[in-house]
Amino acid sequence: MTFTVLITIIERYLLVVLFFPFSALDKIINFKGAVGQAQQAVPSTAAATGLILLGLGVEILMPLGILTGVADRLAGFILAGYCGVTALLWKQFWKPGDFWHRGDSKGRDLFWDFLKNFSLAGGFLLITFGTTSATVMSFFHDPLASTHPYSQVDRP
Repeated sequence: MTFTVLITIIERYLLVVLFFPFSALDKIINFKGAVGQAQQAVPSTAAATGLILLGLGVEILMPLGILTGVADRLAGFILAGYCGVTALLWKQFWKPGDFWHRGDSKGRDLFWDFLKNFSLAGGFLLITFGTTSATVMSFFHDPLASTHPYSQVDRP
């Protein structure tokens, strides 16, 4: 394994480590608690269970796509959306009403988590669309294509 391939593996793993294995494992170990948290967004136990199972699938399969390079652009796109939805549903910094108060603030704490989710989504979108405007359309032409992250040859 070359140094450049090792760097690529590390940078991709740093993007997904939150989900795979940690968040996925937490959902498995603490499934009942995860369903309880999902019920904050949807009161139905069946719907909350479905959301957790869907999230578990996303948190396992999409990081594997990013790490292996198999349909990694689509996997990045899905994880970016997952981060955005998570921020909007569970990091609602505007709800506590104490964002502008001095001292401790639940709203400000949630705000930083909200921004972290959107920043992480940006990292996934770099995999999806590339780092230049010249590579954006390649995703729309073939969303299942790989970026060939471990190739030693430059690809568009």
